[in-house]
Amino acid sequence: MNNSSRKLDLIVFGATSFVGEILCQYLCREYGTDAEVKWAAAGRSRDKLEKLRNSLGKEARNLPLLTADAGDESSLKSLCEQTRVIASTVGPYALYGEPLVKVCAATGTDYCDLTGEVQWVERMINRYQEQARKTGARIVPSCGFDSIPSDMGVWHLQNAARAQFGQPCETIRMRVKAIRGAASGGTVASILNIAKEASKSPQLRKALADPYFICPQGHGFKTRQHNVTVPEYDPDSKQWAAPFIMAGINTRVVHRSNALSGKAYGENFRYDESMLMGSGVSGRLKATGFVLGLGAFLAGAAIKPARWMMESFILPKPGEGPSPEAQARGFYDLRFYGHTADGETINSKVTGDRDPGYGSTAKILSQAALSLAFDIGKEEKGGGFWTTATVFDQRFIDRLESKAGLKFSIGASGRQ
Repeated sequence: MNNSSRKLDLIVFGATSFVGEILCQYLCREYGTDAEVKWAAAGRSRDKLEKLRNSLGKEARNLPLLTADAGDESSLKSLCEQTRVIASTVGPYALYGEPLVKVCAATGTDYCDLTGEVQWVERMINRYQEQARKTGARIVPSCGFDSIPSDMGVWHLQNAARAQFGQPCETIRMRVKAIRGAASGGTVASILNIAKEASKSPQLRKALADPYFICPQGHGFKTRQHNVTVPEYDPDSKQWAAPFIMAGINTRVVHRSNALSGKAYGENFRYDESMLMGSGVSGRLKATGFVLGLGAFLAGAAIKPARWMMESFILPKPGEGPSPEAQARGFYDLRFYGHTADGETINSKVTGDRDPGYGSTAKILSQAALSLAFDIGKEEKGGGFWTTATVFDQRFIDRLESKAGLKFSIGASGRQ
């Protein structure tokens, strides 16, 4: 079916999920429901969809509501036949996401989501890449806080390095300078599911440790990648650093971007992420405490009885998450430190104005879907599994800055 003949630009699938509701609120507020963007809300329960539409106010009275089940391919096919792009918030994706990816690949429908489940992304690439190429479906996973600020942040800094130095950075380190946000039950469920899968499979544990896990076969990368797992001193920021829990997906996406772009960042490109904890003795102590706490959480997630206790009594349930007030108070400030092979240095910053996993993610996922629908024609980028940095360009950064509360800025440059 010709993508241009479909009556809708975008369908939000999982519209009544925690992030789905935020996303629908944002779309309604920013674009209305029957003006420049033709979109619809989709989910399993008609009653919940009606409740969602009522909560959006009078301006949403004409919002189309579509019912479909994540496990029912015939109902998913009906969705795909009506729209150019589907944005999915139905996770954990390893449990519920595959049927929609399969149907999008079969029908040539563009797709994006907010998954941080790298093992699921790898399976989807292996199973549906060739069909997506044939039908023209652009499949773009990880279009939330995982991993747009990291992936587009590296793309942005590399462009600046080429403009100033005539070459890309050979090493980039992303450091989370400041962040405020809370986890929802959906995010927790995804993390626990990864831990559950890994605890059962030594092969998967080994694969998850590979920084090039989702790069195409034959990528040829051999450079050893640094992974921040213990407290360590960061020479760029002159602060102590601790592991960043999202680095496991973000670094893999960035390396896939390098591979898909013909090694535009270089054969020996190195990239890592961590969180800054401050300088001096207090910074070291904070980094040490964070490492111990994170280690205890991950150890508990890997052990079945402990995981059950955490799910039952401690962690938020699916559908639970930060309040609107907490989302509004959230923010993030990411710093990128780049070094070229010739010794030049260049820094940049990416900031977001809402809770990273929810308020901000809803906005940037929306803009990713709309950029697929309106900015990037099929003649520019054909079908297949893409990263954000390989399917999008400066037009997407312009969208993020004008519509999604992100800011990308280049800082100081010089020589080491």
